[in-house]
Amino acid sequence: MQETVKVGMIGVGAVGERVLKSFLGHHRTQVAALCDVNEERLAEFAQKVPEADLYTDYLHMLNDETIKLVYLAVPPKYHSSIAIDILKSGKHILCEKPLANSIEESLKMKVLAERTGLVHAMNFPMAYSNEKLIIQQKVQAGEIGKLKRIEMNMHFTEWPRRWQQNAWISSREQGGFIREVTPHFIQLIHSLFGELKVIASFVEYPEDRESCETGFVARMELEGGIPVIFNGSSGIGQKEHLSMKLFGDEGTIDLVNWKDVILTKGDSDAESVKVEAKSELNLVAECVKAMDRSGGFVIDFKDGHQVQIVLESLLNS
Repeated sequence: MQETVKVGMIGVGAVGERVLKSFLGHHRTQVAALCDVNEERLAEFAQKVPEADLYTDYLHMLNDETIKLVYLAVPPKYHSSIAIDILKSGKHILCEKPLANSIEESLKMKVLAERTGLVHAMNFPMAYSNEKLIIQQKVQAGEIGKLKRIEMNMHFTEWPRRWQQNAWISSREQGGFIREVTPHFIQLIHSLFGELKVIASFVEYPEDRESCETGFVARMELEGGIPVIFNGSSGIGQKEHLSMKLFGDEGTIDLVNWKDVILTKGDSDAESVKVEAKSELNLVAECVKAMDRSGGFVIDFKDGHQVQIVLESLLNS
């Protein structure tokens, strides 16, 4: 009989709630502990997992030797210190993105994680999606020909979004849509085409020095000089819209709003590509496989560090 993996969660915000459902839905994982400094939010989560132990101090939770995997979903500036404590306690870790709040912090996390030999995974949902798989298959099959250009456009009605209202996510120190949204697409491009190099980035900020960006445009390049353009803005009078478009010399692929894949060939009409409802890959299942040393596909801290390098270059060029 396979052993049940006891999981502890540090941080029970909006994103954490989604991952909680994945843990509860997997036959090998049991959510044994929840930790958050917000006692009201912690009590709400506890109703969904009444058998879980509750903590407001994560160090006390880490003393529980029966917990084998910790999901870390606190604001980014706390990732490094808490992740290091998790790894030093001998527990495997699943960390939210971005990996850290600086290149130096992410490198320190990467080096320690690799030294321990523990599983160190990151929550990049697109890596496990059928949308990514379909795009990868069509690119590799040559359906758009030779890649010539990538354009990423992201426009937000407001930031923070209505379901995401909290102080840190609107702060210049650790919030903003560059930190929150672009890592997903940086990682996706890295996995499909290799690492990005930032050539120039122009970030627009409001007068309030504490508030995050309101817009940016950046030019990056893939190996061989293939241009990658990122463009984003908030406070726009339209429904939120995200689009990553791959331009080839024989066609284009557009990933719209995370889930719609649109293919064009030459001057033919655009075609919506059918995407199966459920991916064969599952983040929690892959983490458990990795812990079992039986394979397991995870985006690890090395990948997270490479994303962090690009992210900080976008913000600081």
